[in-house]
Amino acid sequence: MFISAPRGGAYVPKEITDKEQFTKLLADATEVRVARQGDSAKVKLRTRDALYTLRTTSEEADALVKGIKKPVVEF
Repeated sequence: MFISAPRGGAYVPKEITDKEQFTKLLADATEVRVARQGDSAKVKLRTRDALYTLRTTSEEADALVKGIKKPVVEF
């Protein structure tokens, strides 16, 4: 079975480190996911073109996700 790659190649998550860049990308996001592991968390933004991840603490993840009008999925 052959599965074609999406436009632009394979899905490879892009890691971002700047919270300002995160908030800019948030406008284009279709879904926001939060994966928690102890005190750390990954906040993932799914856009039409890519998946972006931001590594942060659980408290900062709560602050970033608070008030978002996009669907938020917790893991």
